Amino acid sequence: MRVAENLNAALHGLLDDDPTAYMIGEDILDPYGGAFKVTKGLSTRFPGRVIGTPISEGALTGVAAGLALTGNTAVAEIMFGDFVALAFDQLCNFASKSVSMYGRRLPLRMVVRCPTGGGRGYGPTHSQSLQKHFVGMPGLSLYEMSPFHDNRAVLGAMLERGEPCVFFEDKVLYTRQMDQVDPLFTVRREGGLAVVDLRGPDARPDCVIIAPGGMAHRALAAMRSLLVEQEISGRLLVPSRLYPLDADALLPFLGEVVLVAEESTAGGTWGSEVAHLLHARLWGRLRGPVRLVHSRASVIPTAAHLENEVLVGESTIHHAVREALRG
Repeated sequence: MRVAENLNAALHGLLDDDPTAYMIGEDILDPYGGAFKVTKGLSTRFPGRVIGTPISEGALTGVAAGLALTGNTAVAEIMFGDFVALAFDQLCNFASKSVSMYGRRLPLRMVVRCPTGGGRGYGPTHSQSLQKHFVGMPGLSLYEMSPFHDNRAVLGAMLERGEPCVFFEDKVLYTRQMDQVDPLFTVRREGGLAVVDLRGPDARPDCVIIAPGGMAHRALAAMRSLLVEQEISGRLLVPSRLYPLDADALLPFLGEVVLVAEESTAGGTWGSEVAHLLHARLWGRLRGPVRLVHSRASVIPTAAHLENEVLVGESTIHHAVREALRG
């Protein structure tokens, strides 16, 4: 099953199981079924609970928050995650605060889906990874889609938290197969954490890479080239929930050299938050500071060869690992 098909099935399951659940967004109705076809079939099967909206991210996010505030379950789709910036006020000043500002905790079952990231040639305003702008907001949880996490379980985990969640879905994953990895590697799940290791006898990896789901295959490609060309072994950790991060869940799988790879530009990032949490727990064990790998500080070009120069790729991670191991 492809990742988009898995997510589509998860949304069908949610609306089937929960009669209070609504899906809301732009161009999500059949026969179009959303820009990436993730909502295909939903409006045909649940015509009263799948709502197409005008082009207003702030409005549709506000409506979703209002539905959740009145006891419903709401899933809102932002057609391109870049435009979640237009919904920032609704998320920051309404939805996230509504959980706790009325004198008692008021659960809000709300998910805002954001197709995000580059690699598709969509240019400067349709290719960004804006996760870092939402880290640290009280009452707001951040998740990222992964080929190693079943989306039905992830949706369930988000809604069980009873607070607004933003779900970042890297667009390059939609056409990838679930759980597909090179035969060199094996995948296991520890709660919300996917652990990807070399097959064969257990061995301490030379380096550990922590990356969100959209970076996973680039990290795995770098791990493969490091192994084949340099005999450097690696381990990849892919958390489903980015914030608040369960740093303690990472600890049993970490070694002396740790990198965090993410597609955003540097400065106030999720990776910085991960490094801060790990430094506090591992400073005496680490060979050096946690290394951070980012895309270049640039707008994202449309032309493929220029886009590749800006975004984090296999070679970026490969080089960063070698630099970290040199100390």
